[in-house]
Amino acid sequence: MPNQHDVSPDNPCPFLRALVANGYVGGHTAPLGTLTEDIGLASGKTGMGLIRAKVLTYGIAMIANGHPLRSITSGAVLDELRNGPLDKHGAGSRILDVDGQVNLEQIDRFAGFGREYANPDGGTERGLNAAEIKTFMAENLKRDGDKARWTYPIMMQGEWPVLLDILGKGKGEARYLSVADVRTLFVDRKFPKRITDRLGAPG
Repeated sequence: MPNQHDVSPDNPCPFLRALVANGYVGGHTAPLGTLTEDIGLASGKTGMGLIRAKVLTYGIAMIANGHPLRSITSGAVLDELRNGPLDKHGAGSRILDVDGQVNLEQIDRFAGFGREYANPDGGTERGLNAAEIKTFMAENLKRDGDKARWTYPIMMQGEWPVLLDILGKGKGEARYLSVADVRTLFVDRKFPKRITDRLGAPG
């Protein structure tokens, strides 16, 4: 994308890819404190909710490369996440391939699990709530068949449900993850304006 930093195909996380592309963190290593601060800001949470978000982010980032001590001392290595302990090797959404290319058909498949929601900004838009995301993830595991490991359902809880928590619109059972926002995140490597407003300008 124009005016963006390069993002390694070995960084498979769409949220981290957007952080790198827009200059919030470097493309190689990122201090755990910086990651937790950025994701905490993006979540818009306060109080205990913010603390929980930061603790979860820290824990995931610490183990993502399989070298927790190195991550604590030197930062998470974002361009070495592919084939790390959190890589599901195709058992996930398959929206992003191993070369960092987006499969638009898989975004359409994701949309197929959702429905129309009332957009707080007006009108309606396609999205998935927590229950629909749960079904989506279950179907991803079923699609992978015998290749899926017992750890994958646990790992998935740190992905789409977290995106719903951070990027979602609405409240309660009506909170949904917009397909348009997912497309923007994967294809354009950008955040919705409400998220960039929380993050502020890149440091």
